[in-house]
Amino acid sequence: MTTAPDFPPPPMPQQERMVEAILFASAQPMTVRDLAARLPYGCDPAEALAGLRRAYQGRGVVLERIGDGHAFRTAPDLSFLMQTETVESRRLSRAAVETLAIIAYHQPVTRAEIEEIRGVAVSRGTLDQLIEMEWVRVGRRRMTPGRPATYVVTETFLDHFGLESARDLPGLAELRAAGLLESRPPAEGLGLPLAGTGDAPDIEEDEPDHPAEDLFEEE
Repeated sequence: MTTAPDFPPPPMPQQERMVEAILFASAQPMTVRDLAARLPYGCDPAEALAGLRRAYQGRGVVLERIGDGHAFRTAPDLSFLMQTETVESRRLSRAAVETLAIIAYHQPVTRAEIEEIRGVAVSRGTLDQLIEMEWVRVGRRRMTPGRPATYVVTETFLDHFGLESARDLPGLAELRAAGLLESRPPAEGLGLPLAGTGDAPDIEEDEPDHPAEDLFEEE
């Protein structure tokens, strides 16, 4: 019985090689428009991305979509190999975690709405720190009296947690199982547990405005 000789795989098309090089060198996810601005005239970055995604299937590094951008990331099933590379010396305070979760699940959301859901007043330092971390940004202003600003999560937040969009956020049951939310039932109609009790909780004072480092808890 004869076997077919092993032939090397065909060479990767040149435009795929160019997109591969750009994504490999980029510190941030690249959109199709970003890639088109760098590629020679006549190249199709969307076609190149589709080819690269097929070429990297099942490998240790995969091409993922993050928001409107694209980036190479470690295959999810191999993330355990990177755990020794991660050192977490501090974690966000409970106030910052709750504020971030509310923004992620209710965006676009105003500061007043965050306070209504949490049942406590949100300090300016909490939002400033989340914005400084580039996990939260200011969105469009509401067309309501006072034109309050809204807050939304960023692509940096999505990238950090391996999400393509906010629609991929885990459900409440998964968050409680991970210890990220209290196990008590959520307040009716709000989707996240309130810090107060009753249908109209009193607004308590959150931590006062403070230096950024106070938003973290020491391990």
